[in-house]
Amino acid sequence: MAFNAYAVPVTQALQFFSRTCSVFKEDDSGFAPTPNQFTVAQQVAHVAQTIDWFMEGGFRPEGFDLDFAAHQLSVREVKSLQAALTWLAGAVDRASAYLKDQTAEQMMQPIADGPIMAGEPRAAVVAAIAEHTAHHRGSLAVYARLLGYSPPMPYGE
Repeated sequence: MAFNAYAVPVTQALQFFSRTCSVFKEDDSGFAPTPNQFTVAQQVAHVAQTIDWFMEGGFRPEGFDLDFAAHQLSVREVKSLQAALTWLAGAVDRASAYLKDQTAEQMMQPIADGPIMAGEPRAAVVAAIAEHTAHHRGSLAVYARLLGYSPPMPYGE
C-alpha cells in the first residue's frame, strides 16, 4: 500500500469520528434533539455524503454540485445508523484510495471556478473534509450526552 500524506488526515478523521460514534446503538438512529434537526443516522450520512461531495467537487472540471436540496433529501432518507456508517466507511475508502494516487503536482492544481473553494489547490479539500467531519463529530458528542452516553476521547485513551 502506497503512503500519501493527503490520505492520512481523511483516515484519521474517520478514526476520531468512529470513537465518538462508538457509544451509539442502532436504536439511537432516529434520535434528534429537535424535530427538524438531522437524526444520529442522518448526521453520519451527511458526513459521508460530504466527503464524496468534496472529492467530486474538488477534482472534477465542473466543480461542486450545488443542488443542496437534493443532497438534503438524500440524507433525510437515511434511517439506519449502520447504513450510514457503511456509507461513511465507503466514502473514506474511496477518498483515501484516490488521494493515495495523486502527486503533489496534481494536488496543487486549482479547484474549478465557482462559489466553493474556487482557485484553491485541490489539497484544500483534505483539510475541509477533516474540519467538516470534526464539526459533526462534535454535534454527535452532544447528541450522545443528551442520550445519557459519555463518548470517549476521540484521539485515543
